[in-house]
Amino acid sequence: MLNFRNNNSFLVLGRAGMDLYADPPGARTENATAFFAALGGSSANIAVAMARHGCAATLVTAVSDDAVGRFVRNQLKSYGVNSDRVRTVGGQSRTSLAVVETRREDCQSVIYRNGAADFEIGREDVDTVDYSQFGGLVATGTCFAAEPSRTATLSAFEAAGTAGVPVILDLDYRPYTWPSPADAGAICLKAAKLANVVVGNDEEFATLAGDIEAGRRLAQDLARDAGRLVIYKMGENGSLTFQGSQVIETGIYRVEALKPTGSGDAFLGNFIGALAQGHTLEESLERGSAAAAMVVSSVGCAPAMPDTAQLDDFIRNHPGPTRTTEADNAHPAL
Repeated sequence: MLNFRNNNSFLVLGRAGMDLYADPPGARTENATAFFAALGGSSANIAVAMARHGCAATLVTAVSDDAVGRFVRNQLKSYGVNSDRVRTVGGQSRTSLAVVETRREDCQSVIYRNGAADFEIGREDVDTVDYSQFGGLVATGTCFAAEPSRTATLSAFEAAGTAGVPVILDLDYRPYTWPSPADAGAICLKAAKLANVVVGNDEEFATLAGDIEAGRRLAQDLARDAGRLVIYKMGENGSLTFQGSQVIETGIYRVEALKPTGSGDAFLGNFIGALAQGHTLEESLERGSAAAAMVVSSVGCAPAMPDTAQLDDFIRNHPGPTRTTEADNAHPAL
């Protein structure tokens, strides 16, 4: 069982930005005259999800010295995420901006990450951390796509490991941030071998291994090594969780989705939050799946993250998670 050492304080590394959603829901970006602004970025969303469940989440990132960077800081504060380790950078670096739609079909997402500020996370941001004060370290694969963030995040993984702090990696493969799939596979595999928990979907593991079948074998192999927990997500077919020789199958909660975005961040943040609250591994996986369903059936990502009472209410009032091999209108919650 994953042990956070009875400490629900987590350090989260990686991307934070602004999301602009075409408004009202269903509108195409090119036709929109109004947009809804929200906190975005995988790491920021995960931190918000954990904070909603009473975890103390500290985000390590960098934002630009402009209005968008200040928006991110203000949003983090409003969600109760500690931003003491969010550094402001000048020059041509810019905080990520995503222009997205609230549409289940043909959902357009335009990401502006030229000179992304969060890639400026450096050794100075991670070497001063006392990792022993945290119950876990969480990072996404985007952190490894460019320097100096790559070296800094690898250094953080090693320091957390030395301190006996669990390291949780969400592969979060975004092709537009990497020179090539081969680079992403090699570097993320190196990071995965330093982690205690590795989370990714079938396509992400395939990127590490070469193809879907090899990706599943890789997930199983990683789980047999050093007691690592590996969560292998398969969209509407749910997930397989490997730990040693144990395999746990988890389904999805079926909802009418408004959009495809935010489910992975909701799953991981709520999975960690549930474990920190003392739920079993199986319960935590199901709570992560339920939160993913809630987020894709709501507007926004960070604003849609449920708190504990909202998640409990959803689970009470919805059929339990199911798995299927047939396409339907249900949301692929993972």
